[in-house]
Amino acid sequence: MHIETKLNDRIDEFCQQSNFSGVVLAKQKDAKLIELTYGYSNRAEELANTIHTKFGIASGCKLFTAIAVCQLVEKGLLTFDTKLTDCLTIDFPNFEENISLHHLLTHTSGVPDYFDEEVMDDFEELWKENPMYLIRGLKDFLPLFQNGDMMFTLGERFHYNNAGYILLGLIVEKKSGLSFTDYIAKNIFEQCGMKDSGYFSLDCLPKNTALGYIDNEDGSWRTNIYSIPVKGGSDGGAFVTASDMLKLWDALLNYTLLSQEMTDLLLTPHVHAEDDEYYGYGIWISKRESEIYKFHVMGYDPGVSFASSYYPESEVTLVIPSNQSYGPHDVTDVFEENK
Repeated sequence: MHIETKLNDRIDEFCQQSNFSGVVLAKQKDAKLIELTYGYSNRAEELANTIHTKFGIASGCKLFTAIAVCQLVEKGLLTFDTKLTDCLTIDFPNFEENISLHHLLTHTSGVPDYFDEEVMDDFEELWKENPMYLIRGLKDFLPLFQNGDMMFTLGERFHYNNAGYILLGLIVEKKSGLSFTDYIAKNIFEQCGMKDSGYFSLDCLPKNTALGYIDNEDGSWRTNIYSIPVKGGSDGGAFVTASDMLKLWDALLNYTLLSQEMTDLLLTPHVHAEDDEYYGYGIWISKRESEIYKFHVMGYDPGVSFASSYYPESEVTLVIPSNQSYGPHDVTDVFEENK
């Protein structure tokens, strides 16, 4: 109990000092370790963030897309060697012909990205010529990358790629007959009991949803409504509560969503990213001394940041959503230093 109290105190101290806005929720097996809330879901109205607040998680939901693809593989509708050209009739004039689902899932396809995080650091720049309010479905992203050139030879290396996950979402739609967001709602959220999660439009947010805030150096701020696509999709943009994300981890690790064999494949370090970081299917994998230390997902958008981890040795699950552009990564570091 002493360690648990010390951990809570240390994280609380850090969050207070750094003006963190969001939730820190952690459990070990079925025992709660941490439940802390900070900041406002609506600053103008001074509505506090609570454990029930829905937060955008940006790329944190690429894992949902990977699970969806794995489910369709289990149903025999796809294989990981299935080629992009065999799934979609959309014209990609400069893409290599042998791009497979495995390449797309592991960010090794080399397809052009609509937002290359190694080249661009301001996501808002995208929307100066392409109004974000028109981005409401996966096909709306296609003009941003479908005529581009390959970034590198197929399978040559890992290069984080948002467009690759847009393509995976289009494949899910084609093979399931459902819109991507409807597929995830039915086959993941409902299966997990994630009743407070969804892909909500920024211009029609439900009750208890945090607005995303962009903080300026002079202390002023604005919401992110003009800074990200109006509705999320297969590369990111879902809204979840911290509690619902715990349910997602539980369902994944207890083989509710996929068989044990398929879950193990999703959690396999398929490609080396950098240093001790590897990538499975839609999930990051950190190693320490050649052993898996944690499985984790993360997301960053203007006004949104998210980190969630599962530590297999201690069976601890950590969820940190925030309605600011920064915070969860640093809170995770504090957690790991003190747990």
